[in-house]
Amino acid sequence: MILVRNGLGVFKRMTSEIKSFGDYLRDVKKTSRNTEISYKRDLMQLAAFLEEKGITEVGKVTKTSLNSYILFLEKEGKATTTISRELASIKAFFNFLFREGVIRRDPAELLKAPKIEKKAPVILSVNEVNALLEQPGNGTPKEIRDKAMLELLYATGIRVSELIGLSMEDLNMQVGYITCRDGQKERMVPFGRNAKQAMAQYLDHGRDILLKGKESEWLFTNCSGRAMSRQGFWKIIKYYGEKAGIQADITPHTLRHSFAAHLIRGGADIHAVQAMLGHSDSTTTQMYAAYSGNTVREAYRDALMRKKHEI
Repeated sequence: MILVRNGLGVFKRMTSEIKSFGDYLRDVKKTSRNTEISYKRDLMQLAAFLEEKGITEVGKVTKTSLNSYILFLEKEGKATTTISRELASIKAFFNFLFREGVIRRDPAELLKAPKIEKKAPVILSVNEVNALLEQPGNGTPKEIRDKAMLELLYATGIRVSELIGLSMEDLNMQVGYITCRDGQKERMVPFGRNAKQAMAQYLDHGRDILLKGKESEWLFTNCSGRAMSRQGFWKIIKYYGEKAGIQADITPHTLRHSFAAHLIRGGADIHAVQAMLGHSDSTTTQMYAAYSGNTVREAYRDALMRKKHEI
């Protein structure tokens, strides 16, 4: 276990570069605050490891020392996805230093990430999705909000971070679309009649009650009138999944997977689905076409019928 000491201290020569990199991520790349914090945390752990090896200057870091760190993470039992994320942070950091002329060579340029064994995504049948969406009632403002969030998530396939990050200005109820932003990129994603009805119900009978007279820029708020958190929504979807009797281990991303798979196998244009999902590469979207089986085929047929009824 590496202990990272706060402040400059023994990391005086490296923390300044890490801080500069953080400023670059925030001011130039326009990354989110969470992304910036994640990169800096990864790099401070690397700095701690290197300091224990007697390396306190970025100019003295070699490919060998970085490979030693990757091996250390593997011996510590870190997940492959975690190691790949940390490696991405390292490569971005040293590439930044090289371009800025701080170092004369990039020691991370040829580093390779460990192979990640991709797990098949959980894709619900349309019957399961319908059962999930039917769980929230209209008895309380919270249930009305939960219904709107679940309907919008399945209707658009957006990420949970995008869902809870929506502001009132991002919603166009008249035309029926939302605007999602990822750094400097933004995309408009349409939604159908079912989601529109649930959203109208939430705006008319749920949101103002949850806010309790307060002002908020966020579209979805918690019961205290503050912005909804990822953990808060995670509990919501787990609760209704269990209530619907769904055996699969569903997550907020499950509805995104189901949305994409249902549309593609139902005949939707893959590039249109790619645009809605915000994938930069169509090969990522194409993986949803690979899933087969009676349950999935029925789901696609039912999904297409559901979409037709919404038009």
